[in-house]
Amino acid sequence: MPLTPLDIHNKEFTRGFRGYDEDEVNEFLDQVIKDYETVIREKSELFSKVDELEERLEHFSNIEETLNKSILIAQESAEEVRRNARKEAQLIIKESEKNADRIINDALNKSRKIELEIEELKKQASVYRMRFKMLIEAQMEMLHNDDWDQVTEDEKREMEESMSNNE
Repeated sequence: MPLTPLDIHNKEFTRGFRGYDEDEVNEFLDQVIKDYETVIREKSELFSKVDELEERLEHFSNIEETLNKSILIAQESAEEVRRNARKEAQLIIKESEKNADRIINDALNKSRKIELEIEELKKQASVYRMRFKMLIEAQMEMLHNDDWDQVTEDEKREMEESMSNNE
């Protein structure tokens, strides 16, 4: 057990034949008591300071731990946001590809429909042309036919007769 200033103050020495000067010893002991009290006070202050610093260290350690956790959570959140953004981008791409395929298929279907309509119109135009050609050929044949000559001669005769009758 450590000495206290009171222990030093109350210390009694046995007296020997030629002992030390009592006043000098007492003066020295008084000085030791003062120094020892100062050391004890400084020690107490240092312990208080150490306690205070340990509390602050614990406080800062807690802040550090909280910050580390916050950083970890922020990193995890950022990673989650990245993953979600990638998923969303992939969904948008897939949807765009589906829309593009649908648009292309619609365009191909319309193109095929138009091709069929064009082919049908070509056939109809060909049939119309052939019929028109046949009609013109028939009309030309009728014009070249001798029956027209006869009709015109008959008309001429009738006109001549009618003129002669009128005279």
